[in-house]
Amino acid sequence: MSGYPPVMPSPELPEEFQFLCMLHNVGAINPERALTISEISKWTNKESTEIKNHLGRLHELGYVQSFKKNESEKYHVSVTGIRKVLTLYS
Repeated sequence: MSGYPPVMPSPELPEEFQFLCMLHNVGAINPERALTISEISKWTNKESTEIKNHLGRLHELGYVQSFKKNESEKYHVSVTGIRKVLTLYS
């Protein structure tokens, strides 16, 4: 335990952007560190249907990218998504 409070996105942010920040904070920021829906569910304690909804919207906005690897769909924050997260913290 570091003694520092966790860095959490502002509660007035839309839930999808809080979700984007979470993906960024857990390090899903490139294809090598991409996560499956099951892995994201473990990090967030959210149901897969809710995760799919957030990922779909963030993908439409260009903030998340996906690809298939070994028959599993994996997701990571895009460069545009990383820029968006950084603007939220500045």
